[in-house]
Amino acid sequence: MDRRNWIIVGAAVILGLLAVYLANAWFNGTQERQEKIAEQQRLVNIAVATRDLEFGAPLTRDNVRLASWPANSVPTGAYQNLPQLLAGGNVAIRPIAQGEPILLSRVSARAVLSANLPLDMRAVTVPVNDVTGVAGFVTPGDVVDVLLTRQIPGDGASGSDKMTSIVLENVQVLATDRESNEQNTDPNANKTATLQVDTIGAQKLALAREIGSLSLALRNVKNQTVGATGVVTSADLAGGRYYIRSRAPRQTTTTQQTVSTTIRQPSAPAVSAPRRPTGPTMSIFRGVQGSNQEVPRYGF
Repeated sequence: MDRRNWIIVGAAVILGLLAVYLANAWFNGTQERQEKIAEQQRLVNIAVATRDLEFGAPLTRDNVRLASWPANSVPTGAYQNLPQLLAGGNVAIRPIAQGEPILLSRVSARAVLSANLPLDMRAVTVPVNDVTGVAGFVTPGDVVDVLLTRQIPGDGASGSDKMTSIVLENVQVLATDRESNEQNTDPNANKTATLQVDTIGAQKLALAREIGSLSLALRNVKNQTVGATGVVTSADLAGGRYYIRSRAPRQTTTTQQTVSTTIRQPSAPAVSAPRRPTGPTMSIFRGVQGSNQEVPRYGF
């Protein structure tokens, strides 16, 4: 076999090996894609609600069933064993919508608040109204800041000198007196709100209720930033540093000149004192009236 034939045989072998390699790569890629598709299409059974469940609703076979769910997107805490879920008389402690998976965090064996509070946490109720309660839009599950408005302490403060400070931040609302349903967004006024706080927070709320009025500031549930400080007073408001002094009644000061007028009465005729006699006198009586007459001396 001459040299030309050897070159042709070598080229054929190289091309064959390259074709085999490319074929294996293609088949391996196809197999991996099929396995991934099969994994995505693999389904498991989890417990879901067959109708809307409100707070405290018992879980029974009438409102719970098993449904197929993609295996790679099963929520954490989902029940895959229906008898395990229904055993023990579990009830819903959060609203569950129809078709929504029933999670461990949304059910409990006791539908009481104390059984669902985290350790070392307390539930404290504060009074609110249509203004301090954000017009009724504060619902269970929301996160709020608690503000305290009170009189500025000090002997020099007047009745209009107020201050507002932040008592607690990022506090979860457990319940309101309206309804324990986070799906209800109708603006109905609340009279009370129950908050989840620690021991120190419970003491602060108890004291704040006695010294001023409390207000709730609704915040985004994703905003977990805390540490806001500072106090807002009446002087911080627009125009709060302007004031008007009290004015005394204006008096008309007219200089009046007092004119001293001396009224002179007509002077009476001057009465001269009777002349004292220098010589001997004698008394002469005419009737009952008498008079003294001077008698001149002889030779004078």
